[in-house]
Amino acid sequence: MGLTVDLNCDLGEGAGQDEALMPLITSANIACGGHAGDAATMRATLRLARRYGVGIGAHPGFEDRINFGRLERPVTPAEVTELVRAQVGALQQAAAKQGAAVSHVKLHGALYNQTARDPDLAAGVIAAIRALTPGAALVTLAGSVLERLARATGDFAVVAEVFADRTYQASGTLTPRNRPDALIEDPVRAVAQVLRMVREGKVQSTEGPDVVIRADTVCLHGDGAQAVGFAQRLRKELAAADITVRAFAV
Repeated sequence: MGLTVDLNCDLGEGAGQDEALMPLITSANIACGGHAGDAATMRATLRLARRYGVGIGAHPGFEDRINFGRLERPVTPAEVTELVRAQVGALQQAAAKQGAAVSHVKLHGALYNQTARDPDLAAGVIAAIRALTPGAALVTLAGSVLERLARATGDFAVVAEVFADRTYQASGTLTPRNRPDALIEDPVRAVAQVLRMVREGKVQSTEGPDVVIRADTVCLHGDGAQAVGFAQRLRKELAAADITVRAFAV
């Protein structure tokens, strides 16, 4: 069997490129009113996802629009559980009205990063995902504490995520955004990183050594000026490499 990979994108965040990006991806992470989005944007993004047959995911984040949910904050496991349940629940209600269902959950920004490395906060996420009805898969940073603990439960599907335009540290974590080398702006380099992660299961760290990584899904950021062009380019390069793009099986 040939190689396959899912392409996901964070949408419903007001970047204005959702309609152009939706046909190029296989999974959409829809902002649920925390860091971005509201009832109207959720409805509109759900309609687009259904039109193009894209997997519907919830994208909960800290309720901090000024910092776009990217500022870390002190939070308890119980608060994480409640935040995730409430925001995913809002998208589930909107989806149900359109005859659709939420198939996965991917956290946003600081919430994503904090729960990826903190076992107590990871437990809060796991509790929230367990409580969802119907069940949903959890998309989380490949190699993270959250991925390891979630897989150990065996209670729901876990999808390992990698990033096309972010660099990695030797620990397997993403390079913090406040560092000048955090983002990959060269599309050629970003595509090469994706191809290597999918084909070889490795990524070069900023320190030099390779990191072993599992790439079930690749995140494409939808808020960059070149987001659509990069998505088109990546689809073309994946096809040329005989890698099939399709939604992850849950």
